[in-house]
Parts: sequence; C-alpha cells; structure tokens
Amino acid sequence: MSIVTLTLNPAIDKSSVIDRLVPEQKLRCAAPKFEAGGGGINVSKAVKRLGEQSLAVFPAGGPIGQLLVELLKHEGVDCQSIATAEWTRENFIVVETTTNAQYRFGMPGPTLTEAEAQACLDAVRAAKPEWLVASGSLPPGLPDDFYARVARLAKEIGAKLILDTSGEPLRLAANEGVYLLKPNLGELSKMIGVESLAIDDVDEAAQEIIAKGNCEVVVVSLGPNGALLVTKDSYEHIPAPHVHKRSTVGAGDSMVAGMTWSLERGKSLREMVRMGVACGSAATMNPGTELFRLSDVHRLHEWIVNYGTRYAGV
Repeated sequence: MSIVTLTLNPAIDKSSVIDRLVPEQKLRCAAPKFEAGGGGINVSKAVKRLGEQSLAVFPAGGPIGQLLVELLKHEGVDCQSIATAEWTRENFIVVETTTNAQYRFGMPGPTLTEAEAQACLDAVRAAKPEWLVASGSLPPGLPDDFYARVARLAKEIGAKLILDTSGEPLRLAANEGVYLLKPNLGELSKMIGVESLAIDDVDEAAQEIIAKGNCEVVVVSLGPNGALLVTKDSYEHIPAPHVHKRSTVGAGDSMVAGMTWSLERGKSLREMVRMGVACGSAATMNPGTELFRLSDVHRLHEWIVNYGTRYAGV
C-alpha cells in the first residue's frame, strides 16, 4: 500500500444538534450521527473521497472498536485494527442551531500496552508504505517519544513520514527527522522556544527547523488565512478562499489528506499545499464531522489556482 495512516488514539465521533444548551434542564437533541474519527483515520477517509485508497492502522477494543471498524468498511476504507483490552473511546460534538456554536467533548483514550503499541508498529512495517501519515494525540500508556519511534521506523522501511501532532511528542519526533511537519502558529512557536510568532517571522522560524535537520518541508497552518509552505530555501503563502464556516472538525486532517494525495500522485509542493488548503477549507463548510464534499474541493481548488495568487504575499 502506497499510503498508510497510523492513528494511536482513534474514536467514535458522536454528533448531534440542539436549539440551545441550557444548564440543569433535560435537553432534546436530534438523532445522533456516528462516524469513525481520529487523526489518521480521518486522513484515510478523506483520501478515499479523493479517489485513492490507503491502509488505516489503529488499535480498537470492545463494542465501540467493532463499530469503528464497521463504519470504515462501510465507507470502503481499507483498515487493519489491532485488538486492545480496553474499549475504544467516544467523543461527543454538539452544535447549537440558534448560535452555530460548536461544543466538542473529547474523552480520554484507553491505555495502550507496550504489546498493543508494538503490534501497531509491526502492522506499519509489514505494509511498507511509501507515505506514512502519523496523526493525532497519543493515548494514555504511551510515552511522549512514541512518535519518535515511528520516525525511526519510517527511516528503516524507507517511508516518508508526514507528522501532524502537537506538544512534546511533536518536538521529540522532529528531533529524529521526518519528511513533512504541519504545525499551526502556536505549535511552531513552541518548537523554536518562543511565546508567539509574528506572521513576518514564520518563514524564518520554519526554516530554522529545517536547517536543524528536523524535516524537509514545513506547512504552517494559518486557519482561515490558508497555509505557508516552507522549504530550506523558499517560502510561499497559499491563501484560503472565503467560505461560510459551519464546523472545523476534521479540517486539519482533510488538509493533510489533500497534501498526501497530491504527493502520492507526484504533484509539486506548491500544488500539494493548494490541494491541502482546498480540502481543509471545504471541510469547514459542512456541519459536525462530515469532512468535505468533493465538489466543494474542486471548486475551491480552482479559486486558489486562478485567483489565490492575487491575495498571496506574506
């Protein structure tokens, strides 16, 4: 399999809508939606929507874990689940229809044993991917340097690692060296040890990380302002089209999927980020945890290609 995604803390995302959240009252919610979630899993789902297949590797336990596998198979996503003693977690998302405010309740994941974690790595090793996407938080039981182990594994099997995580796991994995990092401004600031970054300093900060050998490419997510593509000797701002935002759940994962899909198809780095921004922006147009619609991606990508450069200029 050319693309493999690794999700160490997957979840079932349960979402619903309500008129308004009111404390200490019985609230009537709409019928819930259940979707397979977690960083790498969302990437695999989005890659499938773009017309490519990937292998999603993740731990799963209990009835919720079984539902997770069934949902992915229903969407036609190839997956390999690693059985765990503890149950897979559930997250809950509620949207107020009167305000469009979104409330996201994230539950802690199950504690993974060393044997269960190693089985996930063994599955990745056996798949021998060209592109390995490791995305999301680490569950209880895994040390902060676990993604650093993933980075070492990627080197051993000749895979190019795309990493999307945060905090100490991000820093330690970057020290091992990866192909591409996708931090936001806050994460980039922490990586270079400063409180915050002005937009004019982002390119230098990213190039500092590249110069240290932490990665080859940095794509800094700027939210509604698009993204900044940085290599060792160049940088370029890719603006995002203006859209009516309904939910930000899965937008970052959709962006990673668009970039991974482009890389797998041999696209240039500029085209990679353009597609990533198109997918991420399209995902914000849908409620709950729906990710993106392909028709929206094509329309937004066309805007970025034809008009976006007019608004670039970091």
